[in-house]
Amino acid sequence: MSRSLFPGQTIGILGGGQLGKMMAIEAKQMGYRVAVLDPTPNAPCAQVADEHIQAALDDVEAAIRLADIADVITYEFENVDLQLANELEKREKLPQGSYALKVTQDRGNEKLVLTEAGVPVAPYRLVETISEMHEAVAQLGYPCVVKTTRGGYDGKGQHKLDSEEDLQEAEDILRNNPPCVVEAWLPFDMEISVVMTRGVDGELKMFPVPENIHEDHILRQSIVPARVSAPILNQAKEAAQSIADRLQFLGTFAVEMFVVGDEVYVNEMAPRPHNSGHYTIEACNVSQFGQHIRAICGLPLLEIQAPYAAVMTNILGHEIEPYLEDTTPFKGKHVHLYGKDGVKPKRKLGHTTVVGTSVDALLQTVQHTSNRGG
Repeated sequence: MSRSLFPGQTIGILGGGQLGKMMAIEAKQMGYRVAVLDPTPNAPCAQVADEHIQAALDDVEAAIRLADIADVITYEFENVDLQLANELEKREKLPQGSYALKVTQDRGNEKLVLTEAGVPVAPYRLVETISEMHEAVAQLGYPCVVKTTRGGYDGKGQHKLDSEEDLQEAEDILRNNPPCVVEAWLPFDMEISVVMTRGVDGELKMFPVPENIHEDHILRQSIVPARVSAPILNQAKEAAQSIADRLQFLGTFAVEMFVVGDEVYVNEMAPRPHNSGHYTIEACNVSQFGQHIRAICGLPLLEIQAPYAAVMTNILGHEIEPYLEDTTPFKGKHVHLYGKDGVKPKRKLGHTTVVGTSVDALLQTVQHTSNRGG
């Protein structure tokens, strides 16, 4: 993209979920119009957008309609159909391009690029046959993990092998989803992430590094600043910089990492704003979504200031009722409900953020309100 886009012009968003909604809110505050493509009636992003094209996310004709409406297009999830992305790129409407999508959609591609970037990853093998998988398991040892190369999120498409007894299920996964990645199990102490934004001029801004707590493979809390040493933070930021240099992405991008002793290993990447960056809405002078809108529109990024400690907690389906019936869960917390239709137990329906000066005090506050049903 060779020119900047200014307020009054239209930003198109592929995907109408909560990330799209939060992008749209930032864009609207800055004065842009927003159009969204999503198949769901009254999708979260559609609730705040100026226009909603209700169609499948791989509908090329619908995407072309979006391109006719929008001056620039972005996406809120990485599984964008590559043919569709290429078409938008040809029309010079997708400044993020399709390369980062191609890399992050496939765990095999992702591991290769991370290795080329020179960042540490868990030892792994890409396997296509049962015999190759057995050989990889023998080389890597137990425990290890078999992962599908495509379609995995929130722990989907993964199977941990603790012994030979777990091989049968792993074989079934490979038969149904070849090829797969077999990866050594890292006995990690902590998960962290680097959320960063890269502008059209290559300028890179990193947000404070959160410590991420998962339950059943779903992110439950992000704690900022992460309770790690300065050398660990430096390793994480250096790895993120190497990835940015290798991918040359545009916009907000997230890298998930494992801390193992005094080493950091890169696990996965997301070429978009990330759940672990939601704390930036209240705890920083500019959010991951605000920086993203600036980047895709060719505007200068803001210097990030982060005066607060913060704890972000996801609200899952089985936890939503108190927020619809009682004022107690709102005490001391910023509450974001996404407006999704349908309540499912493990579905992310919102999040809360508390900010202050002490992580320990914030965690006590969160624990106290959680015990009271919030």
